[in-house]
Order: sequence, then C-alpha cells, then structure tokens
Amino acid sequence: MGKDYYGVLGVGKDAGQDEIKKAYRRAALKWHPDKNQENRAEAEEKFKDIAEAYDVLSDPEKKTIYDRYGEEGLKGGAPGSGGHAGEEGVPPGGFHYQFSGDPNDIFSRFFKDSFQRSSSFGDTPFEDMFGMFGQGGMGGMGGMGSGMRMGGMGMGGSQASRPAVFDLQCSLEDLYNGATKKMKVKRSSASLSRDAEAVLEVTIKPGWKAGTKVTFPGEGDEIGSSGKAQDVVFVIREKRHPVFTREGSNLLHHRQIPLVDALTGFKIDVKMLDSSERILRVNVRDMVSPNYTKVVKGEGMPSTREKGVKGDLIITFDIVYPKSLSEEQKEKIKAVLPR
Repeated sequence: MGKDYYGVLGVGKDAGQDEIKKAYRRAALKWHPDKNQENRAEAEEKFKDIAEAYDVLSDPEKKTIYDRYGEEGLKGGAPGSGGHAGEEGVPPGGFHYQFSGDPNDIFSRFFKDSFQRSSSFGDTPFEDMFGMFGQGGMGGMGGMGSGMRMGGMGMGGSQASRPAVFDLQCSLEDLYNGATKKMKVKRSSASLSRDAEAVLEVTIKPGWKAGTKVTFPGEGDEIGSSGKAQDVVFVIREKRHPVFTREGSNLLHHRQIPLVDALTGFKIDVKMLDSSERILRVNVRDMVSPNYTKVVKGEGMPSTREKGVKGDLIITFDIVYPKSLSEEQKEKIKAVLPR
C-alpha cells in the first residue's frame, strides 16, 4: 500500500482541481507548524505529507500516473521490489517522481498566488441609498439619473417564480464587523395595494462570505395582475481591499521588508478591520527567507458557526535587496556572515 494522497487531503478520488486546492488550503492551515507549537514534530511531518499530496494531485501528469499506478508506480517501483517498466503497478517507460520540494515554499507560493486572484470582485448595478434600480419588466427609473434599467426578468407566466437577483457590494470591514445596508427599490403593481417604492434593510452578519444570499419575499414587481410579486434576492459580493485578501476565514497580508530586517528581525504594525481601527503589532524574530510565512492565530475573519472563533492572519513577505554596496560594506558582510 502506498500513500493515499486523497486521504491526506481529505477528498474523494473524483475531486476536481478547485476541490483539491480548497482541501490543501484547509489541511495546510490546520497543520502549519507555527500553529502547532505543542506538537511541532508531528505537525511538520503532516505538513510535509500535505505538501507532497498537493504537489502530485495538482499536477495533471503526476495525478494521472498516481491514479493508475499508485505511489509505487509514480515513484518508479512496483509493489514489492524489483519492478520494471511495463509490469503491473509500473507505468510504461518508467516514471520516477521524488518529492523534494520545500513544504513552506509550496505553502508560501500558494497563498501569494491568492493575491493575484479575485474574490468575487465586480461592478454592482447599484450602490446603497445613492442609486435606485428597476426590477422585472420596469422600464428604467424615470428621472433618476443613477437608475438602472434591468432586463431579462419579463412578465410572462413562467417568470413568476423567478426572483429579481442583484449583487450587493460589501467591504471587508462590513463582513468583519457586520453592517446594515438600506436599499431603495422601485416596483410595479397592478392589483397589489402597496407603495411604489420601498426601503429594504439587509442585515449583514459578521463573517458572512461572498455568495451569501438574502431574500425579501414578494418585494419585486407584481407578475401581471395575479396579486403575486417576485422575490428580491441580494447576493453578497466582496469589494477589493487595499490591505487584506480573504481566503475563507483567513486574512492574507503581504509586506515588503528590507534585507537587513529579514536577517535581524523586525516589527510590523497592521491596521485591522475592527470598527475601532485596532493596530496589531506583529513581532518577527525568525530569519525571513523568501519562503517564510508568519501565521498569527485568531486574527482572521469571524466564524459564522462558532461564536468568538476567528480564522488566522497569514503574512507573506517580499525581501527587498539593496541596489548597491560599497566595497567596505561588502567586506564587512563577508566578515560577519558565514559562507
């Protein structure tokens, strides 16, 4: 029996790449050695296994060979000993894989890549109370310059059960602290006795994620003269933040530091998302390599499932090297640093 890479990540053999990435993120954060000081040796071993599993399953060629031949075939040997290419358990031509990567490097690169990905960013068709939107078959906003003309909802019979769906842009501060958004809607009515406009209050709870839906039953356009109206659904979207990127319940932060700090230790102040604009001071006493990642437990986003529980703050670094050194400086560095 070889290693069960799927079991290491906690996914099924039919898992797609998105599921594999999510599984790696969960497992790597759970077993990161910085988070497991009391059982660091065990965490380091698991952290390495998780990195190896991800290295294989995220690579289409390695994954295909592993799925067919298992770990023994992937690493060029048959079940038992003395295997040769073409035998059972060994891929034709012989495939020799050996995990030699640095688990910290894989972890660091994985989360650095997150800064290049969007987290459901996009333009919203309206803004809080400063804009009004039409719904269903309404033809514009009549005199409201900021109004939006909405299409695709129609007034026909089969459309009656379709809600009017709109994105609601929220800042990370909104999603961290909770907030209330007041949305003004204008709706058509044929037989219903109600105001032509309504203000809907969307209560955002701390920890909500992009994609969360809030439904207001019967607040949209009346369908014909049936006495029934469309539901209005707001879908939470996350605005891009200048300081943090969100990954699940974790917050990612990236900093540039000079080489001297990377070698000698330093402190950084991070302005957090609290309504009090709390400043978190992070002390880094380790020597920072390009693969170094600092995990600060409990300083991420609030959990919607467990009161008082938060994710982690994950800080990655870019080391800025000096552009030039004098000969005297070079000699001093040579005298101090070991080769």
